[in-house]
Amino acid sequence: MCTAMTLQTKEGEVFFGRNMDFSYEIDPHFFKVPKSYQWINALTGAWMEDDYSFIGIGQETDGLLGFFDGVNERGLAAAALYFAGYAKYVEIEKQGNQSPIASFEFLHYILGKCASVQELKKMVKQVAIIGMEDPVTGSAAPLHWIAVDRTGDCAVIEQTNAGLIIFDNPIGVLANSPDLPWHMTNLRNYMEASPEQMEETLWSGLKLTPFGQAGGTRVLPGGFTSPDRFVRTAYLKSFIPVPQNPMEAVVSCFHIMEGVTIPKGAVMTNHGAYDYTKYTAFINTATCEYFFKTYDSLQVYKAGLFENNTDKMQPVHLG
Repeated sequence: MCTAMTLQTKEGEVFFGRNMDFSYEIDPHFFKVPKSYQWINALTGAWMEDDYSFIGIGQETDGLLGFFDGVNERGLAAAALYFAGYAKYVEIEKQGNQSPIASFEFLHYILGKCASVQELKKMVKQVAIIGMEDPVTGSAAPLHWIAVDRTGDCAVIEQTNAGLIIFDNPIGVLANSPDLPWHMTNLRNYMEASPEQMEETLWSGLKLTPFGQAGGTRVLPGGFTSPDRFVRTAYLKSFIPVPQNPMEAVVSCFHIMEGVTIPKGAVMTNHGAYDYTKYTAFINTATCEYFFKTYDSLQVYKAGLFENNTDKMQPVHLG
């Protein structure tokens, strides 16, 4: 379970972020990956090289480094979200002439190779996403991905029975299953949602008045399912005042995510594990800065790609 969104300021700066909701125990850390970093493709053993530096939140386990989200030096930001029941990866023997990339390394690959969503659209035609057991879940976790660049262009990559498809995402929101076209169609069920108030009306001569404010939001879903979170996030980002500057954008982003944040205990899996929001993070794609907070703290912290630069050719662990 996760929710992601984009938000643009009046000045044109694009922010991107997500709630990381998960039932698995994770130990996320910040890493800065340098330009020209060489890493080994977990599927083939071949050496890969990043064209761009990036900063991301990820986890290194058993010598494998996988990322949950990140932004590169050109302002392309992206995140991986769970896609249970819909993700259908390519079988490695059926990859054809495409380059095989393990599902848990795909985010690293696009951050290291793509400067824009337009470049991403071209690149995905050349790769085959192969399901491979990752060290966090111990399985080939079902994933889909959302990406945005400094122009505000946003896209979603989904590998299903229909093949690998990259969708334009004009609403700039993503949650989990079903697929993006289903979520976009489902928004039509909530067209009457409005920040404006209901007026009094007459029923058989009886005057009825609203209890107070927020009558126009009663139609919004209130649960924590993926469709519920998608609709609430799309509504909130559509009607908040346009942020005038980066600071207002950061504040607005966190307030929107509060509307879909899952407290521990509200959702439990069939295995008795808590599924809750481990962290919330937002990225300014113009400056490549992260703003983030964890479940156990209300303090918002900042980390930037261009802070404390070193000449190291290996990923730098920022804690």
